[in-house]
Amino acid sequence: MRLATLAPILFVLLWSTGFVGAKLGLPYAEPFTFLWVRMVIVVGLLAGLAAWLRAPWPRGWALNLHIGVSGLLLHAGYLGGVFYAISRGLPAGLAALFVGLQPILTAILAQLLLRERVRGVQWAGLLLGFGGVGLVVGEKALSARLLHIEPSAFVAIVLALLCTTLGTLYQKRFAVQMPLVGGTLVQYIAASAGLFVLALLFRETMQIQWTPQSVLAMTWLVLVLSIGAILLLMYLIRHNSASTVASLFYLVPPATALEAYVLFGERLGGWALLGMGLAAVGVAMVVRR
Repeated sequence: MRLATLAPILFVLLWSTGFVGAKLGLPYAEPFTFLWVRMVIVVGLLAGLAAWLRAPWPRGWALNLHIGVSGLLLHAGYLGGVFYAISRGLPAGLAALFVGLQPILTAILAQLLLRERVRGVQWAGLLLGFGGVGLVVGEKALSARLLHIEPSAFVAIVLALLCTTLGTLYQKRFAVQMPLVGGTLVQYIAASAGLFVLALLFRETMQIQWTPQSVLAMTWLVLVLSIGAILLLMYLIRHNSASTVASLFYLVPPATALEAYVLFGERLGGWALLGMGLAAVGVAMVVRR
C-alpha cells in the first residue's frame, strides 16, 4: 500500500499513545522538565539521522524562523499544555476531549486565514466527529474524580488546544515546503529551548526519577511519538488540507480509550463504543474527496 494511504492510519495509532506515555512518565518528573529532556534526546537522534541521510537544511533565515515558530506551537505549546494539565489532576480522557475541539476550530480558521473551502458535508462530518469524541471521553470524565483539579489545568489545556490549532495552520501557511528531516530538527531545537525556559519560569527542580516505567515512557515518547508520529504529521500537512489533517485527531481519543482498556483495564461502555463509530464516520466524511 502507498504511504499516502497508510500514513493517516499509522499517525492515529501512534499519536493516540501519547496520553498513555504521559500517564506512565509524569509520576516521576515535572512536566516541562520531562518534555525538555525528551526534546534534547530527540534533537540528538534527529541530528544523527540528518547527518547519515545528508538531509538538506532549511535555506534562509526567514524559513528557519517560520519553522521555529511552528515548532514552538506544535511541540512546546501543545505538549507543554497537555502534560502540565495532566500533572495538575486533569484526567487524560478529559484532556483529550478539549484537544478534540481542534478539528472544528482548525476548519473555521482555515477557511478564514488560508481560504480553504470547507464543503457542507465536511462541516457535518466535523460536527459528527466532535459528537463521537464527546461520547467516548465524556463517559470516562463522568466516572472520574474532578474535585481536586487545579484551575490552572483548564487554562493549560485550552492553551494547548490553541497552540496545536495555530501550529497546524502556521505550518501549512509558512513552512509547508520545509525539508522533512532538517525542518523537523529545527522545530525540536526551538521547542527544547522553549520548554527549558518554561521549566525555569515554573521553578521546576529539573530532576527525573529514573525507573523502568519512566525509562519505558521516555523511550516510547522519543522514538514513537517525537520521531515517528511527528514525521508522519509533517508529511500529512504537506500533502493534505489543514482541515483534513485536523479531522484525524477525532480518532485519537477513541483509540486512546481502547488502548487504556487493553493496558489498564479501563471499561468501555456502550456510549463509548457508539462514540467511536460516530467519530470514524465523521472523519470519513471530512477526508472524502
